[in-house]
Amino acid sequence: MRHKLHSIALANEQDVVSARQRARSIAEALGFDHHDQIRIATATSEIARNAFRYARGGDVSYEVDPETSIFRIIVTDKGGGIPHLDKVMGGSYRSTTGMGMGILGTKRLMDEFSIDSSSSGTRVLFGKQLSAQSRPIDSGVLQSVSTVLARRHPATPLDELQVQNRELMKTLDELRERKEELARINAELQDTNRGVVALYAELDERADYLRRASELKTSFLSNMSHEFRTPLNSMLALTRMLLDRMDGDLTPEQDQQLRFIQQSAKELSEMVNDLLDLAKVEAGRLEVKPNTFEVAELFGALRGMLKPLLADNSLNLVFETADNLPPLFTDEQKVSQILRNFISNAIKFTPRGEVRVRARQCDDRIEFSVTDTGIGISESDQHIIFEEFAQIESALQKRVKGTGLGLPLSRKLAQLLGGSVDVESTVGVGSSFRLIVPVVFPGAARTEELALPQIDPDRKLILIVEDNPETAFVYSRYLNNAGFQTHAVAALEDARSVLAKVTPAAIILDVLLRSDTSWTFLRELKANPRSLPVLVMSVVNDEHRVYGLGADAFLTKPFVPEQMISEIVRLTSVSGRLRILMIDDNEVSRYLLRENIAEGQYEMFEARDGREGLRLANEIKPSLIFLDYYMPDLNGAQVLRDLRSTPELAHVPVVVHSTKVFDEAELRFFRDQSVTIFPKQALTPPDSAIRLRELMHALTAHAEAEKRSNV
Repeated sequence: MRHKLHSIALANEQDVVSARQRARSIAEALGFDHHDQIRIATATSEIARNAFRYARGGDVSYEVDPETSIFRIIVTDKGGGIPHLDKVMGGSYRSTTGMGMGILGTKRLMDEFSIDSSSSGTRVLFGKQLSAQSRPIDSGVLQSVSTVLARRHPATPLDELQVQNRELMKTLDELRERKEELARINAELQDTNRGVVALYAELDERADYLRRASELKTSFLSNMSHEFRTPLNSMLALTRMLLDRMDGDLTPEQDQQLRFIQQSAKELSEMVNDLLDLAKVEAGRLEVKPNTFEVAELFGALRGMLKPLLADNSLNLVFETADNLPPLFTDEQKVSQILRNFISNAIKFTPRGEVRVRARQCDDRIEFSVTDTGIGISESDQHIIFEEFAQIESALQKRVKGTGLGLPLSRKLAQLLGGSVDVESTVGVGSSFRLIVPVVFPGAARTEELALPQIDPDRKLILIVEDNPETAFVYSRYLNNAGFQTHAVAALEDARSVLAKVTPAAIILDVLLRSDTSWTFLRELKANPRSLPVLVMSVVNDEHRVYGLGADAFLTKPFVPEQMISEIVRLTSVSGRLRILMIDDNEVSRYLLRENIAEGQYEMFEARDGREGLRLANEIKPSLIFLDYYMPDLNGAQVLRDLRSTPELAHVPVVVHSTKVFDEAELRFFRDQSVTIFPKQALTPPDSAIRLRELMHALTAHAEAEKRSNV
């Protein structure tokens, strides 16, 4: 139910002042804050003045709706209506009298607005919502409004001007305080930024040192492992010849000494093999060779291979039956290597009892487990055993030999196969090591011909190399919505097949695929003379290695969609992007304009005054210029005259981007110069970015068409 509070007839200029004064008084009584009071009073003054000026009079009514907590003002007149109302509301109508500016301003200031206009008159309704902190509109509030209206008297124009001046001074003081606070915060941020920059520089230096150390370690392991193999193989061959009595009989002491030498050489050879495998995994050069095999056959081979390790009858090695499991299609040699490590470690650290090996199916994966009744591993040491060269101090550790490389290598091999390893252990009870691998090695079982993407000539193709289908789907959806087309593959061989037939604009690459690591593939891509842009997205946070192999961009998972799209836009943008020049001395204005422009489609340049703008324009030959009007030294009109007098720049589209309200003579001058006006105030509506991009596209497209027609 609406309550009418007051009404005023607009018969003269004094009534317009009274209407403004009454609006502010009622707003104050209803609990609006200082700024809302000014907004309401200003809006009332603008609409009332329009009614008095163009319709020679009218009425202003004030009402409040307790249910919706809205204070409304209704201004009516019996004039001839507003011509071109659609253009006025759209902001495109221009008049020497300024008609329409008050209406649009009121619409922006108010929460509720409507206007009806015809030849018999105009009715404008606008309202403001009370804040949640305001007290409910009840009889007490309405009584206080009536009291205020009763004791207030119409103000003279001079009195109202003084009130407006006080309001303006108060607002300016608040703006000054905010400016000082902003300056203080900016100073603090600059100090913080300097500290962050110094910290990042130190971190980069440390990371670069670690990267070099890692590369040296990998190079050393790879090179020295090969160098060690030759003498070790010679030692093993020679000791075998001597133990086989090929050069005569040996004394018992000589036989024992040779067997010690042979055992030491075998242990050293195993360590060298592990080191070489580690180096291959880290360098991405370890090849996966999947084949089909039965778990039962694998267990049979392991049983025969590892039985000799049992020293006496106090320890049993048990392989459970695995007849009901499906055949595996993966690298049998690497699965066997991992299980050999688990079983040999279990035998070493289990003085008595049993070591039990079993396998079971879990959906599309096979879980192998090696369980022993040995000494066990404390919870605090369970993460250490998967670190290279790490060994746990124990009484048994002093008697048995080990390199500390078997378990770290097993974990990396399992990851290479698309699986994982873990351990559960209790000190004094025993340990259980598990290996989980897919039944089918990912990306290796496909026999059908790989489908190639259907190329859309109007959209750039992005090749996604990602073995997780959900992740690849999410990438594709975001990129498709951003205007790209995508094609996803799960394996490197598929990526190579696609690249042999089509050329994408860029590649998104995961470095840890189930079927392989993609370090070598990345190296191949960047070694190609027609190198494609590559964005690496991975859980492996090895930024220096990624960039060292030639990647153009790197993001860690989980990813931020905006960052991915921004990087792809940057990588696929050609050097011939349209150049946009902004000539404006106000840094904030340049920032706001830049934020509303899709930078991926344009190359942005900025000038801080007119002279710098003219110099840049002559250097870069922009496709479009945004020009401010108020600038030191040279104003916008002077810059425009110089631009139009330069033959190479005379036809460049210019958009005047200013807060100035131009008079008719200035507007005529801009029309003569074929200049478009896009006020800075136009960047505030929600659809401002869309309107700006449409304007830019229209102007640049027209200019390009004219350029082609003149060639």
